[in-house]
Amino acid sequence: GARITVVTHANGVDFLMEGAKDPNGGDFAGPVAALVARGVKFEVCEITLANRSLKREQFLQEASFTPSGVVRIAKLQKQGFAYIKP
Repeated sequence: GARITVVTHANGVDFLMEGAKDPNGGDFAGPVAALVARGVKFEVCEITLANRSLKREQFLQEASFTPSGVVRIAKLQKQGFAYIKP
């Protein structure tokens, strides 16, 4: 099957924060946990954390972290991942 890694940076990290809600008021935590259970990885850019004064503890436990989201995307592409920007 396909391997999916969601790399987030800038305002894109917001849905992975504890308590984040979708436009209808539903928590993102449930869908994120369900996707992680199916093998999807969610990574947060640590440059974004520094720029926005955010801490790892503010994010869902399912989130992992990468030093630079942009560099991570380039490395994944070299490994054969396709880049799909929502």
